[in-house]
Amino acid sequence: MLSERTALITGASSGFGLLTTITLARRGWRVLATMRDLARREKLEAAAREAGVLERIEFLALDVTDNVQIAELAASIAARPVALHAVVNNAGFAMAGFAEDVSDAELRRQFDTNFFGAAAVTRAFLPQLRRQGHGHIVMVTSGSGRMGFPGVGSYVASKFALEGWTETLRLEMKAVGIQVALVEPGSFETDIWTRNALLSTGTRDTQSPNAARVARWRSRMDANTNKKANPQIVAAAIANLLETSHPRLRTVVGSDIKLGLWLRRLLPWSVFERIVTKAAGLDG
Repeated sequence: MLSERTALITGASSGFGLLTTITLARRGWRVLATMRDLARREKLEAAAREAGVLERIEFLALDVTDNVQIAELAASIAARPVALHAVVNNAGFAMAGFAEDVSDAELRRQFDTNFFGAAAVTRAFLPQLRRQGHGHIVMVTSGSGRMGFPGVGSYVASKFALEGWTETLRLEMKAVGIQVALVEPGSFETDIWTRNALLSTGTRDTQSPNAARVARWRSRMDANTNKKANPQIVAAAIANLLETSHPRLRTVVGSDIKLGLWLRRLLPWSVFERIVTKAAGLDG
């Protein structure tokens, strides 16, 4: 079991962030669990208490869209007499909506958290990791960072951007001893598509030219709600990456996204797109 290792996790109040916090704490890590609103710590605190690891978790406020708060937290942690071994960029949300119905403001809001937030947090902590000469950075992206799907273009775009930025960062950091990796989950039972999801204003508009198609799309998405896998699988994958000295760049987690990526490579695009549009209820 690892001891005296410290990881900072963004978006730790729920979902993958919460489960990864508990998983790492159980493995002997000290976890700096950050979240935008500390009033939402109750769920994590209760889970940590039940797991017997509450003393290994420190709760910290961090809004990944607030550059001043990011800089202040990074400076505070850098001033501590212990090393920071890992940064897990997990904070994010989903903006659902057809591409033509999503406004510029909504698209920018999606990128502010999912892309710019992760990039800002990473840059803030890189000086400390460079001084140490070691450390892991893990980006929790999505299978949607490799493959588009109707109705979630904004989310897909933000994850595609994060994938490209992270791949480049890995190449830049490899020679200085900092390990950079991606985790790409498929569909799991978290609240990113429930409480943490937003539906664009244009998509909700009954006058949208997509109104009928949206209804079919939402019906298909709701039908798949009970088919999602246990998110603990993703938390374990993240923890394993942090405990691997030289992790691979991409770790795909989930049978659905593995199948989707395999089909995309195998099938002609015309066949693949018919499968995807049918699955989304957009084939009519």
